[in-house]
Amino acid sequence: MANKKTGAEALFESMINQGIKYVFGLPGAKVDKLFDLMQYSDNPKAPKLIITRHEQNAAFIASGIGRLTGKPGVVATTSGPGVSNLATALITATSEGDPVVALGGQVPRNDVARLTHQSIPSKELLSTATKDSVEVQDSNNISETFANAYQTAMAPKSGATFISLPKDVLDDNVTTETIDPLTPIQQGGADQATINQIIEKIKNAKLPVILAGMRSSDSEVTASIRNFLEKFSIPVVETFQGAGVINRDLEKNYFGRVGLFRNQIGDAMLKESDLVITIGYDPVEYEARLWNVDRTGEIINLDSIAPEISNDYQPDLVVQADIAKTLNQLSQDLPDISLNDDLKSHLHQMQTNFLSKDAVPERKDAKGVHPLEIINKLQNQVNDDTTVTVDVGSHYIWMARHFRSYKPRHLLFSNGMQTLGVALPWAIAAALERPDHHVVSVAGDGGFLFSGQELETAVRLNLNIVQLVWNDGYYDMVKFQEEAKYGRNSGVAIGSVDFAKYAESFGATGIHVDSADELDGALKKAFAKEGPTVIDIPVDYSDNIKLLSTLLDDYVN
Repeated sequence: MANKKTGAEALFESMINQGIKYVFGLPGAKVDKLFDLMQYSDNPKAPKLIITRHEQNAAFIASGIGRLTGKPGVVATTSGPGVSNLATALITATSEGDPVVALGGQVPRNDVARLTHQSIPSKELLSTATKDSVEVQDSNNISETFANAYQTAMAPKSGATFISLPKDVLDDNVTTETIDPLTPIQQGGADQATINQIIEKIKNAKLPVILAGMRSSDSEVTASIRNFLEKFSIPVVETFQGAGVINRDLEKNYFGRVGLFRNQIGDAMLKESDLVITIGYDPVEYEARLWNVDRTGEIINLDSIAPEISNDYQPDLVVQADIAKTLNQLSQDLPDISLNDDLKSHLHQMQTNFLSKDAVPERKDAKGVHPLEIINKLQNQVNDDTTVTVDVGSHYIWMARHFRSYKPRHLLFSNGMQTLGVALPWAIAAALERPDHHVVSVAGDGGFLFSGQELETAVRLNLNIVQLVWNDGYYDMVKFQEEAKYGRNSGVAIGSVDFAKYAESFGATGIHVDSADELDGALKKAFAKEGPTVIDIPVDYSDNIKLLSTLLDDYVN
């Protein structure tokens, strides 16, 4: 018989058993017993409680932990609006494959069906935002519920899970043991017959191309892709969440990223290929109706989950297995083959033309700093260990197309939900997980204020975060597309904010720059300081219309 404990204590012990390092959230009466346990525990393995300024941001930070580590981040909130504020962050995590366990306080069980203070149907509310949403009805089930939520969040396709915790369940006594540490989920590689099928398709292809998707950024999968490329050197196109699959030693294999508008070198490469090998590809990043237009070649879908079939995506070979194990076996069995010399020359010319687009254009009477100037200055400042988180906006398109990253999950985008406000919370997660390296957060002036209050959290934790704000006074990603469609914009103008002073009001360092030359010095100063620094940059978006330029004849805006 186990020693008696409360439901809150059973949950606390369960988090310790599963190795939870942090819990992010806001306090409230329905979860105060759990928060008290975390705040005052003398157990060195207890998760650290980190209070944030908004529940949505707490969940964003937890999802950042999930993306960086592959293990679920944890967020805990009180009942009512504390729970409902989680919805956007959890649906983003589930869409983009980031494991999260969300804990939400709930009114006592006998009040759940009544219109009482903060009584909402929490489980039902978050059921469509998560992989699984449950409400605990017996305190003896708390530990196993947490263990299953943890495992479900981590299992392919990773995503968010939610546990509703009525206050009386957390207060009740528990007589069952807590669940032991879980063993990792293991998948097997593809069988030999399937490996042989893949090899035959590769041998018969003139131009096989890898499309590296979100699940290719797992460290073991990335290593297996690099191992394969050492054996057979072919082009690789990254999705935004596949950024960093290609390292410096394999730059000759890098043919850009695809996402949003179908006018990149990666789009041309995929169309030209007679065999696209999708690795960990998820259509939420970039639908096949965009990149698989009028192709006559085959597709091999290699993933840990079954693909979503559509009129535009019907792979010729579907391999559902451990990706890394399958690729490593493929590399071992693949005979020595290579692309022909004429094709290599053609690819080299394509890549040369692609790289020329990184050059900053000459401008007269420029007002503000050109996006490519900001990117080039930042690229020169960071190293391969720097984590760069990117919010959503016009800057995100420029960064995805031109900023290079050579390690997986070191350049983070929201390209499933395209959710505003993710960059700073993700940067906080990165600074906690990678404390020996600077972290850069990149946002527009609109998106930054979706989560800018967490600057206080970063200051409180003394995190080395450099926040760049591309400031133009508009929701510009909408603005330039409206102007391309209608010749005018509507509903996109926002007021002016001095973000340097804003930073100082939180106790961070604030810097305003007016030119690319000043940005050099500001970046060096920010990287030399401890704690958060915000750099306010007036950006010149006059070249944004070029983001909509046509590359392929069949491209339809």
